[in-house]
Amino acid sequence: MGNQSTLEGSTVTEFLLLGFSEVREQQILHFVVFLSIYLATLMGNFLIILTVASDPQLHSPMYFFLVNLSLSDMCYISTTVPKSMAASLTNNRWISFSECVPQVFFIVTLAGAELSFLTVMAYDRYVAICHPLQYQLIMNWNTCFQMAAASWIGSVINATVHTVSTFRLEFCSSNIKQFFCDIPQLWLISCTDTVVNQWLVLAEIFSIILFCLLFILVSYGFIFSAVMKMQSAQGRCKVFSTCAPHLTVLSLFLSTSAFSYLRPKALSSPTVDMLAAILYTIMPPLLNPLIYSLRNKDIHRGMSKICKKLFGFRNMVSCISPKISLSQEY
Repeated sequence: MGNQSTLEGSTVTEFLLLGFSEVREQQILHFVVFLSIYLATLMGNFLIILTVASDPQLHSPMYFFLVNLSLSDMCYISTTVPKSMAASLTNNRWISFSECVPQVFFIVTLAGAELSFLTVMAYDRYVAICHPLQYQLIMNWNTCFQMAAASWIGSVINATVHTVSTFRLEFCSSNIKQFFCDIPQLWLISCTDTVVNQWLVLAEIFSIILFCLLFILVSYGFIFSAVMKMQSAQGRCKVFSTCAPHLTVLSLFLSTSAFSYLRPKALSSPTVDMLAAILYTIMPPLLNPLIYSLRNKDIHRGMSKICKKLFGFRNMVSCISPKISLSQEY
């Protein structure tokens, strides 16, 4: 491999990603499984965007943020999975330095956007449930656009800081023990002190991530308090049934990300690292369309119309998910 300097302080021009297997049959199996997951994720999230865009009844703040979440999910999984599939299919696991840098940038950007929109969606539900008469005033379109713009811009700035700080390190090895360019794994192959990088991550955790988590918990605290005061048991069940999936995905996303980025080096192993990475880079984009939209009666109805127009199947969505009568909630 070349030894030319790509960025200041770096002597590595290519990285070797970790493969799922050296057996050709298992490589093909990995390609097929990841391709199926990738196509299912793209289809689910694209149907959400298409459904919301084509149905005027869904042009509301709630579905606006859902579209942003779906867009970030599509980009998020597209940052890592296609490269991994190509590596298995061609048996070439090398990734150039110029490919690794944008991959890290987009992973951090889209992960930040994911957390931001999960936070905004929790706030939207808080306003809708706790202040229903003021919902239109508080969640007006100007506010929604500003919140979405702040989420994207903040995520880009955060990703720029981490990307620059990571690739200013000097790398003494090219073997990344992960199927994509992951910041903790890049730290492991660096012969430069990574204390500053680790402090940056800790500062982010105790500022941005902790703030988002506390904000979500406080929002749901008010939501649950309001729900317990409801006289209708059916109304309480509807709210709880839609809050639980949101909290489940949020917990999965945060716990796996924290485990990947914060655990001691002594707990690091290729199998554990890869499992954690799969959970927080693949599962949320795959599951979000299912838990947020396919079981929502308005999205369900809108998707049925879209599928009927595109494919001639009246009940195509009904075959994907069961009909569950829910109100317009996540």
